[in-house]
Amino acid sequence: MKTAILLLAIFLFCAVAPSNAQTSSDGKTDEPNAAKIVTTATPEIVAEKSKAEIIAEKSKPIIVPLVVNAPVIDGNINEEFWKQATIFKDFIQTNPGDNAPASKATECFLAYDELNLYFACHCFDEPDKVRATVAKRDNVFGEDNVRLFLDTYDDQRRAFVLGFNPLGIQQDGIYTEGQGTDFNVDIVMESKGAMDETGWAVEAKIPFKSLRYASGKGKFWGVQVQRNIDRFGDELDSWKPIDRNNPSLLIQAGKLGGLDNIKFEKTLELVPSTTLSQTGERIQDNSFISNQRFLQRGLKPDIGLTVKYTITPNITLDAAINPDFAEVEADAPIVSANQRFPTFFPEKRPFFLEGVDIFLTPIPIVYTRTIQNPDIAAKLTGKIGKTSFGFLAADDNIIGSDDNAKIGVLRVKTDIGKENSLGFIATARMFPDSRNFLGGVDGKYKPDSSTTFTFQAAASRSNRFFYNPNLNARENRAGNGFAYDLNLDYTKKNYGYTIQANGRTGDYRADVGFTRRTNTNQIFYATRISSEPQPKNTLIRKSWNTFGDFNYNFQGGSQDGFLGTAINLNFQRNTFFNIEGGGNYSRLREDEFGARRTASKPNQGAFFGSPERSTFGGYVSSYIFSAPSKRISFELNPSFSWNSFDFDFGSGQRFPRRSSAYENYLRDSSTNPDLNEPALDPGPGKEFR
Repeated sequence: MKTAILLLAIFLFCAVAPSNAQTSSDGKTDEPNAAKIVTTATPEIVAEKSKAEIIAEKSKPIIVPLVVNAPVIDGNINEEFWKQATIFKDFIQTNPGDNAPASKATECFLAYDELNLYFACHCFDEPDKVRATVAKRDNVFGEDNVRLFLDTYDDQRRAFVLGFNPLGIQQDGIYTEGQGTDFNVDIVMESKGAMDETGWAVEAKIPFKSLRYASGKGKFWGVQVQRNIDRFGDELDSWKPIDRNNPSLLIQAGKLGGLDNIKFEKTLELVPSTTLSQTGERIQDNSFISNQRFLQRGLKPDIGLTVKYTITPNITLDAAINPDFAEVEADAPIVSANQRFPTFFPEKRPFFLEGVDIFLTPIPIVYTRTIQNPDIAAKLTGKIGKTSFGFLAADDNIIGSDDNAKIGVLRVKTDIGKENSLGFIATARMFPDSRNFLGGVDGKYKPDSSTTFTFQAAASRSNRFFYNPNLNARENRAGNGFAYDLNLDYTKKNYGYTIQANGRTGDYRADVGFTRRTNTNQIFYATRISSEPQPKNTLIRKSWNTFGDFNYNFQGGSQDGFLGTAINLNFQRNTFFNIEGGGNYSRLREDEFGARRTASKPNQGAFFGSPERSTFGGYVSSYIFSAPSKRISFELNPSFSWNSFDFDFGSGQRFPRRSSAYENYLRDSSTNPDLNEPALDPGPGKEFR
């Protein structure tokens, strides 16, 4: 109890205590060397002028200058080189403020030579309050950083995200509109950060050969630059203003031109690998007293090769022969015992990350983690004009089997208009005792800036041997399956909703994809209502969410459902509070776990008693986080749930379970009618209601 009171007191202190001064008493920006950044006009006039003049200026393409002498990447941006670069300034606060004046000034620079793009930022701040750590790559969330978005095809669909913290720690990934950012992608580049009395700065050299882009004269790239100031309620300042009534980020980006003198380098990357192993075993040998001896086998080499070849700036070929993925980061540990459904793990192997965004679809038809240990594999990805394409083939050495699976994937997607698209995907997986072929279409349609509709339909044809518990035999079965996904999203600044419907028939299979459950339909909804942000108030923003889903099988039977709500509060001093709760309903049927009872075999069912189990439950949880200073932070995440299935199937008058003695009685009573019927239930247990 004392601990709870202490935590509550700390939370209230952090939320109510005055925040770090963002502006001085007369309204001027409080930062070192502010005179170098703003004019002598009053801040109110500057803010009003920026809403009109700055937006007009940033609607024009930014021309990046071609330079000859490359800079030294050391974090020092005072050298002559950066005076030649184009400058990005007059950043606007887009979170928590809504295109409001930024708390601190930011200046960023871009220049290029034939081989590299050079990027630098000067982030004015109080150096003793800057938050930065020597973090793991990509893990610069929760501290100050800058991010550069490069839409290298200028298609408003995807962009490279290149981020840096004050120490030069890198964050890189692929941002896909409507899908978010995949930070598992690693891009080769060089960066360095430095701090002084005016704040902090970062320099970066980004080789063009690390990017995929449309080459040619007169091409434009989409560009956006953002800065995060963590201590000001996770403030996000953007170079280009962002309209919160439009959920699309890239359509609102600026234009980058002048990149006509890029010299394309055809690169061939070879990564050989060799692993030596030696095994030993005990064998029968009667010449020894123990009649056994230990036999040491010879060294066994395991040689592999991975190849990456950039055919053009927008087409890449990857190939591998017996690749070694041992250097790849291990998956985060997850307790998966007694789980009904498979667990999704993100792809981290570099071979499969090239062009990963091309294979993304609402239904995960391509899940490359299903390719376990390929003896040989090849992949061709790229984009020509408005058409993206990807082809993947692999001969996969299945762990635990002497046979290999033949795998093929074909993906084609074309852009229609500014933000619409239509795509096709096909996969095949052939194994000696199974076959799976799948094809599907998907698309995206935006009738206006706030509304997004996506759809996908897929059909599968499968043939496999499997154990049929109803027949107690192994049989070959062919089946046709179907899957669908429909999603409608409406987003405005202070409210929005999402409605989704998806399903998969019982015979649907995607052997190269990820399928959590079959014979199921889901209807999902979510709503959001949020207040107008008040960046200078103690309570910056509050929001209320509701969400729920309902699942049922194709026979019309309910499976599970959920209704929930959440309240979120965003305070000063980087303090967040969330509380949510909900109720759920679950139903299990015995044919999901094994044999199904019939009139002739009433005792063969997987369940005893009723062929169904159901339960009502719920949960309440909360999340509290505060980082009042750069050295102090805490978080608390209590939760409580009740009436969940524990897979014991219970015991009681409604759902008793059989004791071993009762099992023997059922087996022997037909031949020995004089047997006494023993107790049915082996002991107390939970009853499912």
